[in-house]
Amino acid sequence: MLAPEGGGPLADIPALTAAVLPLVLIWGAAITLRSVRDLRAEAQRLHAAVEALRTAPVAAPIAVSAPIAGASERNREEPEQPAPRPVESASASFTSRRDTTLSVASADRKAALVASPRPGPAEDQPALALGTPAEDLRAPLSVADFVRALQFPESPDDKDGFRALRLALEDRAVAKLIRAAQDVLTLLSQEGIYMDDLRPDRARPELWRSFANGERGRAISGLGGIRDRSSLALASGRMREDPIFRDAAHHFLRTFDRTFAEFEKNATDAELVDLADTRTARAFMLVGRVAGVFD
Repeated sequence: MLAPEGGGPLADIPALTAAVLPLVLIWGAAITLRSVRDLRAEAQRLHAAVEALRTAPVAAPIAVSAPIAGASERNREEPEQPAPRPVESASASFTSRRDTTLSVASADRKAALVASPRPGPAEDQPALALGTPAEDLRAPLSVADFVRALQFPESPDDKDGFRALRLALEDRAVAKLIRAAQDVLTLLSQEGIYMDDLRPDRARPELWRSFANGERGRAISGLGGIRDRSSLALASGRMREDPIFRDAAHHFLRTFDRTFAEFEKNATDAELVDLADTRTARAFMLVGRVAGVFD
């Protein structure tokens, strides 16, 4: 096994190879066995996970089926009772006094913010001992507060704006309009459309009264005083492509129509002009043009 004397440095290479090669082979075999063992353990874990996923959907329906079967047996033993009919709330009515107050049927007394939860049927119209609804004892909403609420607060420090908004949210019909307007204004702001940037043409009070009396189409086209082409194009594209915006826009138009029709009956021309200058009215002009109300 030893190289002959006088063979030089290259003569030692076969001896070194013969000594080192078995160690290298043993070390490689040990690493290979360890890798195989790790792969086998990983395969077992994956197999257990797959089996757990396969059996999980089967166990769920079995656990749920028992109470359903028991409920069906009870339904056969007990006589069927008719479902209670929902109580229809009274429609909004405005007072005949032009100068001071605006009276709307109130029910949402707990709505202190626009996004606050709505009360259930049991809390909707609490009755007093003598049978008088609590809403009948509440002070009516003034015309000034109604118009101010439709403008929304100007800033976080606008105390008068927040006070008017709180009072308006206590009235069911007005609260619906404010929430619908807020939804539309929020969606329009996503397109960079803000009502403060719009300068609509002012319409005569006679046109607003015609709209309140059911007139539609070109006869009241002067109400759609928004001429900003960019805003109209963006809103029109959103109306075509976004079903959420389309539903919110149509709901807003219907709610504005109903509330404004009641408001107009006892509003002066000056009050109509003030309302037409609010953010809610500008949103109506823009969305109405896009939806074809004035075509």
